[in-house]
Amino acid sequence: MAAKLGGLKGGKYTIGQNADINVTPFVDVMLVLLIIFMVSAPLATVAIKIDLPPAVPTDNPVLKKPVYISMKDDGNIYIVDQATTLDTLQTGLQRAFSETDPRHETILIRADKNVRYGDFMSVVNQLQSDGFFKVSLINEDLSAV
Repeated sequence: MAAKLGGLKGGKYTIGQNADINVTPFVDVMLVLLIIFMVSAPLATVAIKIDLPPAVPTDNPVLKKPVYISMKDDGNIYIVDQATTLDTLQTGLQRAFSETDPRHETILIRADKNVRYGDFMSVVNQLQSDGFFKVSLINEDLSAV
């Protein structure tokens, strides 16, 4: 703590206390700690060596045609180009995928902008109840507008 000698209110030898905080030592300590952490931080990173296989693309990638569900604003539901209903949605998807277990395939859904949200969610709920959990949504490219 610092002391103030002399002053206006007292005599020549009156000692008053100075309540100002001296922050210079605090700043010095903080700068030293900053430099220590800046030097030691790169040394603390641990490099783990992993032997990854080389990235070689397959010669003939199998490109599957995507299966998508289209919803019109009048309530019609289509699987690719075939009209369907909520009751026949599962059998229509099994025919469209032409696989024994199409539940692991991704289904794309696209809908008109005037389709009611309840109708859209009924299709999504029907897909989930039928066991199709990989569902993606198709939207228009908003950057082109």
